[in-house]
Amino acid sequence: MERSRLTRRTFVGGTAAAASFAFGAPAQGQLALPKSPVALSIVDVAGNLALTQKAFENYRKAKPNLVSRITFTKAPAPELPSKIKAQQDANRVDIDMVLTGNDALAAGIDQKLWIAIPKEHAGALPKLDDIYVEGARKMQGLAEGQGVVIAYYPSGPLLEYMPTKVRSAPATAEELLAWARENKNRFMYARPANSGPGRTFMMGLPYILGDANPKDPLKGWEKTWAYLKALGENIEYYPTGTGATMKELGEGSRDMIVSTTGWDINPRVIGVVPKEAKIQTIKGWHWVTDAHYMCVPKGVANEKLAVLLDMMSFLLTPQQQAYTYDEGYFYPGPAVKGVTLDMAPEESQKAIKEFGRPEYEQLIASAPLETPLDPEPMVQAFRRWDEEVGGQKRKG
Repeated sequence: MERSRLTRRTFVGGTAAAASFAFGAPAQGQLALPKSPVALSIVDVAGNLALTQKAFENYRKAKPNLVSRITFTKAPAPELPSKIKAQQDANRVDIDMVLTGNDALAAGIDQKLWIAIPKEHAGALPKLDDIYVEGARKMQGLAEGQGVVIAYYPSGPLLEYMPTKVRSAPATAEELLAWARENKNRFMYARPANSGPGRTFMMGLPYILGDANPKDPLKGWEKTWAYLKALGENIEYYPTGTGATMKELGEGSRDMIVSTTGWDINPRVIGVVPKEAKIQTIKGWHWVTDAHYMCVPKGVANEKLAVLLDMMSFLLTPQQQAYTYDEGYFYPGPAVKGVTLDMAPEESQKAIKEFGRPEYEQLIASAPLETPLDPEPMVQAFRRWDEEVGGQKRKG
């Protein structure tokens, strides 16, 4: 999932000691920790560092005997798997951890890039089924034992619009299509393979439209593919990232876009989208949940892997999970139980109290929560969307 962080830091383009918990100890029994600190390279293709970089840095500060420095870089999700594969083929892997949504996770599973952390090193981690909130636990199941959930949210799909331009927001799929036809090129969403909102919209439509099998994009999405093609006739282009859709909504070149809880809150917090923007759900909708994962490429040295396992455990403590509230970017954010907003940094509490929506609590409680497609069907859906829907309209 693309989540290029729309914040002041990257737009366009508890104490650490207390939080260390006892989760990390088992890693030492399986893999030997290094005798001197190692340097780690972490690549983010999901915008996850906006939620977790402080926690990673807390680990480095708490464990200077294990980590000398952490290098953080960002990359587009569709491009990273081929880069890792090339490094593995050359036996020169220089990426130690990938922070990803379901997109690069699925591509990596398909290409057999990841170490099966939860399967092969379960003893080095907390018992994930015990610590995760229900939605995160279900999302962990999608990782097929090859990634570890670090952040979770119910996601979408939601419509986001400017009330000055859209007097009566569409409340059904039919009304949305009619609105798009009457307001040509004023509606937009981003390429699903690189956009969380784009992906949840694509995967949410089979539930809304009553398709035969919402989990089978090849044989069970007849209504969805027809709808996406019809809708596409009224969409000027599909950007490769969600950030572009938010920018255009904020600038007034689009009146309505596809959104999620986090993409609704955070761009309004930082002023990319006006505070007065509204959201709308579509009749018959289900939440399509989302998560970020920690993945480790095959080829990482065992001494580094031992440190990575210890670090994962640290990042799954409630004290470090509280940072994932951020400024609403992945709202709510925490994947583990017992993490409340009052545990988050003050700036997070202030942002969410001002820009969060009271209706979210009721919407999260009342609408069904569905997991995204499994990795193989997701790759198939991305490919079919690119071939049959996005076509030559992709841009950016």
